[in-house]
Amino acid sequence: AFKYYDLVSTFFILSLSEQLGGDLMTAEDFKRKLIAILSADVEGYSRLMGEDEEATVSTLNAYREVMGVLIQKHRGRVVHGSGDSLLAEFISVVDAVQCAVEIQKELKTRNAELPEDRKVEFRIGINLGDVIEEDEDLHGDGVNIAARIEGLAEGGGICISRTAFDQVRNKLRLGYEYIGEHSVKNIAQPVRVYRVLTEPEAAGKVIGEKMAPLKQRWKLALAAVVFVIIGAIGVTLWNTYFRPPSVEVASEKKMAFPLPEKPSLAVLPFDNLSGDASQDYFSDGITENVITALSNVSNLFVIARNSTFTYKGKPVKVQQVAEDLGVRYVLEGSVQRSEDRVRITAQLIDALTGHHLWAENYDRKLGDIFALQDDITEHVTTALEVKLTEGEQVRVRRIQTDNPEAYEYFLRGLKLLRIYTKEDNAQSRKLLEKAVELDPNYAWAWQTIGWTHYRDGRFGWSNTPTQSLALAEELAQKALSMDDSNPMAYALLSNVYMAKKQHEQAIHYGEKALDLAPNFADITATIGLTFMYSGRPEKAIELVKKAMRLSPYYPAWYLPVLGLAYRLTGQYEEAIAAMEKWPPRSPHSMLPHMILAFTYVEAGREEDAHAAVAEVLKRNPKASIKGYAKMIPYKDPAKIEQVLNSLRKAGLPESPPLPLPDKPSIAVLPFENMSDDPKQEYFCDGLTEEIITALSKIPQLFVIARNSTFTYKGKPVKVQQVSRELGVRYI
Repeated sequence: AFKYYDLVSTFFILSLSEQLGGDLMTAEDFKRKLIAILSADVEGYSRLMGEDEEATVSTLNAYREVMGVLIQKHRGRVVHGSGDSLLAEFISVVDAVQCAVEIQKELKTRNAELPEDRKVEFRIGINLGDVIEEDEDLHGDGVNIAARIEGLAEGGGICISRTAFDQVRNKLRLGYEYIGEHSVKNIAQPVRVYRVLTEPEAAGKVIGEKMAPLKQRWKLALAAVVFVIIGAIGVTLWNTYFRPPSVEVASEKKMAFPLPEKPSLAVLPFDNLSGDASQDYFSDGITENVITALSNVSNLFVIARNSTFTYKGKPVKVQQVAEDLGVRYVLEGSVQRSEDRVRITAQLIDALTGHHLWAENYDRKLGDIFALQDDITEHVTTALEVKLTEGEQVRVRRIQTDNPEAYEYFLRGLKLLRIYTKEDNAQSRKLLEKAVELDPNYAWAWQTIGWTHYRDGRFGWSNTPTQSLALAEELAQKALSMDDSNPMAYALLSNVYMAKKQHEQAIHYGEKALDLAPNFADITATIGLTFMYSGRPEKAIELVKKAMRLSPYYPAWYLPVLGLAYRLTGQYEEAIAAMEKWPPRSPHSMLPHMILAFTYVEAGREEDAHAAVAEVLKRNPKASIKGYAKMIPYKDPAKIEQVLNSLRKAGLPESPPLPLPDKPSIAVLPFENMSDDPKQEYFCDGLTEEIITALSKIPQLFVIARNSTFTYKGKPVKVQQVSRELGVRYI
């Protein structure tokens, strides 16, 4: 009955392909064939690699060699094998299953010699299906189904599809357990899956599959045929007369940006369904971890957190998100936390078609949260048919910590770190330090503590900035000693060395960070700043523009990086256009106006430059050329001097104001000689000195000495300038 139903269903789907607007099968210049496909991968690969990469790779290579020999012995061919995965083809399903059984038997024997936590156990899936052969590689539904079935197997186990089961059921001394129907991407009907039972007592048995009596099965078959025929007529009528408008899908023409050539993805903030707003950090952290993991994949284009989180808490449509951000795929989901359990739903949607490519519901213990996040990431890359390099496979699956409490402190610290204030930076560090107390090997927490010290040193939040930068460098190196593929640690080192004006080192570590996280927008923009200060503004422009595409709703600090790079190439109009967008987005910061001030001078707009300096001093009365000079890490000293001279022309004071004394403070400027007789200067000067001397005798006053006030003699000075430079209130 089931076979007949499948046959008629297939005919039905093919006959409807033209009505549904597309060909389900096309004549291509590829070689098609019907074969048995064996797909295998290692269970717990990320844990094994995280604990001991060298031992895992050594064992894996030995096991893969054994598998290759056994595949060849059973008249099969290894199609490809990279990382922890292997794909092989067989002319016969019987050969494929026999080979799989022998592989698992041999590997079980070898694993018995290893400690429990070092066993390398393969999961195997087998399917009989139609495939396309191209350059000795295999593609198509047959391969996809085998890979999906493999994921259903346990470590050391074998699962097979219904098509494979039908070929081997009565031909091998094995048993089988029916484990239900399972959906596969782009496959219309769910696939029936069976677990292979190798125990002698299970031979010849089929567990879990209940078959109807023969007479009833024929009735079912007849009913299935009638159902399909009626369905065909119904669909035709529906498409012709009654079909409503389709679900709203994204339009490539309406997209704010052209679609990238590689698969493009936005991960929306997972909804917090816990009923407790204070748990937002947890759902946000899960979202961010998924984004970070996917950003490590070179063959994906992943929108940055800064942009996707603008939709947090808003009722948005997938179609709108795709058009706003210029992506084809959107991942969305929800998180519900209850005591020691967490429930997560996730679904991946193709915004151009409205189809769900993958969806899953998880209900796990809190301690499984790390494996769960890895699972989501792996399913997304599989659904988008993205091939990972071996290094990417490790980075995508790398477990940061296996301590849920440490993870919680990390997420809470990370949330505070994003506020960019001195107080929140200090509080963030306390939470992160708690995380590393609980897990001393938590590399991501160590490097994030390093970032808090870097900010202290760079933003003037520390009384010992040199020591803060040294701590940042030390913690970045500590994190890399635990995980040498941590892109944020390399980015931190790049920033530290830039601040120390060691530009070659800064570029070296910056390029490492870019290689490891090609889609991480903030890292891309940060390293753009490194290239700009190192005298390579064209490269900086390229990187910042890429970061802005990865994060269409980019943070404000991207703008000065782009503007300063344009300035160094002499493109002042473009530089000013970029930097004038900055002040409205950072209204309390003096830096936008500081950078605009010297850029205006160089562009010949000195009046605008003076106005910009006034805005600087309004926000920070202590701002000065001397202070800003410490913040400019250009490699070329001439570039630093150019900036400082431009600021002098714009009217920025040379030094910060002196602190005001506790008592009333006064400076008596030299009285001007208005007699038109230069010889009378002695009289004006004498009068001024007498007043200074008289005031100096009053202990309740603080009076500036003659030597200092007379430096202003004959000069057109402003009262505010004298007050700042001499540190007095009254003139």
